[in-house]
Amino acid sequence: MLVVDDDYFMQRMAVMVLEALGHTGVVVDDGQKALDCLSKRRFDVVLMDVMMPVMDGLEALAAIREHEHGAKRQRIIMVTGHAESTDRIRLQQAGADGYVSKPIDVEQLRCELDRVMHS
Repeated sequence: MLVVDDDYFMQRMAVMVLEALGHTGVVVDDGQKALDCLSKRRFDVVLMDVMMPVMDGLEALAAIREHEHGAKRQRIIMVTGHAESTDRIRLQQAGADGYVSKPIDVEQLRCELDRVMHS
């Protein structure tokens, strides 16, 4: 899994949760670094924070989707601390495969990973 978040605490938390669920995580701290990483390696799922410096999660999501053109779709779960009832729809319309809110709940992430990986 690729974890994209600018907050060190959230990076560590996401990796711990992923490990508890039997996954491993590679961490980068902004959307541009995520694009660079994805240009070299494929991940089962990307957990991408929405708000980050340099390139935010929505900009990175748009860039990833723009470059897929017939290639296998990268599964992306967006992560946000500003959870509103309309976020899931807004992020789906932007191209996200899934959504979880911060702080990351182990059970919520497990369910979303299962749903996204098996859809």
